[in-house]
Amino acid sequence: MLEELKTFMAVVEQENFTKAGEIIKLSQPSVSLHIKNLEKYFNTTLITRSSRQKNIIITESGRLLYRRAKEIFRLVENTTNELKNISSSLKGHIKIGSSLTIGEYFLPNFLKQFSMDYPDIEIEVIIENTASICEGVRNLKLDFGLIEGIVSSHDFKQEYFLEDSMVLMVPYEHPLTKDEFTYDKLQNLRWISREFGSGTREYLDIFLTTNEIVPRNIMVLGSNYAIKEAVKNGLGVTLISNYVAKEAYKNKEVSIIEVDNSFKRHFSYLISKDISLSMISKVFIESLSAYSDKYDIERQ
Repeated sequence: MLEELKTFMAVVEQENFTKAGEIIKLSQPSVSLHIKNLEKYFNTTLITRSSRQKNIIITESGRLLYRRAKEIFRLVENTTNELKNISSSLKGHIKIGSSLTIGEYFLPNFLKQFSMDYPDIEIEVIIENTASICEGVRNLKLDFGLIEGIVSSHDFKQEYFLEDSMVLMVPYEHPLTKDEFTYDKLQNLRWISREFGSGTREYLDIFLTTNEIVPRNIMVLGSNYAIKEAVKNGLGVTLISNYVAKEAYKNKEVSIIEVDNSFKRHFSYLISKDISLSMISKVFIESLSAYSDKYDIERQ
């Protein structure tokens, strides 16, 4: 619509289709099409043309639309300048708690873009498990948290911003990948897991219980990298975020077995219900949501 209005304004100001097209770098047929589209949209005649199309007459409707179009473009220009001023004037410090998977595999690329858009905002990211982040948000030691677990407390507002898939990660060319896979084959294996309190551990426990899988034992490691290395070296199997597993899979360090859709989960931001977010926090979350929507589309 803005492009059509821009074309219409040029035609009114030049009183000629061809000259208008030269100024806005459109062919004369494209100019005519823009005007027709506007007349169809508003269901009225905006310009009366002579038989030779050398002279044009702006109708009363056309004059009204021209005035409104001028106002619209003035508003667009003012809004653009205001948004630039917000970006350039926002200064301050923000302290965020992030779970390990989000902090290692998603956040860095987002922070690169955010820091370019808002260079005067200082960002401090504390990497913790979901339980610790909840405690930090509850005690107002964190502005908000980015987590991958499920929070049932009524102390928080929790909103999803990105979907994540959990996958089985096993040693490269493990026997589980060679035959038809069934959950029964996961019995009596050593499982590699994150610590209690992490979102990843929570989903592993749900997975084992749901499928009535009894591990031979569970090895607990405190980082995704350590878990990946343990699986790579044949120490056991794990259920982990696809973000963690996919690079190792591409490098033929591990193999991946997909599980059913019930083990998809969401990354979410967590806010205390006892506070109002600062402008910086609001801008961060809005930018995060916009970036996540684009990221989700690009990876499909």
